[in-house]
Amino acid sequence: MSVKREGRKQLGVGLFDGQVPPLIAAAHELKSPLALVRQLALSLEAGDLSPSESQRMLRQISLTSERALRLTNDLTRSARLDDAMFTLEPINPQQLCEDIVQELQPLFNAYGRNVRFVPHRHPLLLVGNRDLLRRIIMNFSDNALHYAESDSAVEIQIRAFNAGQMIRLGVRDYGPALSSDMWKTLQSKLAKAPQSVHARPQSSGLGLYVASQFADAMNGKIGVTRHRDGATFYVDLGASRQLSLL
Repeated sequence: MSVKREGRKQLGVGLFDGQVPPLIAAAHELKSPLALVRQLALSLEAGDLSPSESQRMLRQISLTSERALRLTNDLTRSARLDDAMFTLEPINPQQLCEDIVQELQPLFNAYGRNVRFVPHRHPLLLVGNRDLLRRIIMNFSDNALHYAESDSAVEIQIRAFNAGQMIRLGVRDYGPALSSDMWKTLQSKLAKAPQSVHARPQSSGLGLYVASQFADAMNGKIGVTRHRDGATFYVDLGASRQLSLL
């Protein structure tokens, strides 16, 4: 099964009510990793480091560059959603999340953080596009890496609800709390342009905007669960009926 995306609204270009022009949002999100790479490169050029310190910095440069490249790839894919055909198929979310954790662990380790997967007790299948879904979870995880407390772990979770008809993949962080009305206001504007998250001032909201576009392409939606000690950003997708045939 494939989905054709047509008639998407043009992106806003004004700056109002927290709305950020996509170009400015992209520059904001890329500034941090580029500044870090520059700082690490200058430290390496100074030559006053031990071999082990130099190796650690080289590894962090590589991982940070990969993170920035993921963002540019997501932006390119988001801009082409209108004319793209996306195959929807049954996906094992547990296997996908395990692969993502394995891929992200070196990056989290480089920042002194930890990421882990919390599986569902029963096997589940959902209907989606593997590449877009992977990009959503990676996006949420990158955001959680930036805001999670240094002594806490980021958790990738799977839940089922509506009598098993909907599957929720979420990324739980232990960071700044979100206000009760933040998401309602934010969600109404995400279809137009990236929106800044006031409780997390260093975020332009670009990641949420891209995730919202990708979820829409799979007939899903993104959302957030507030906690006193952080938040869970999630994507909801329909369950696959094929599981009942296994």
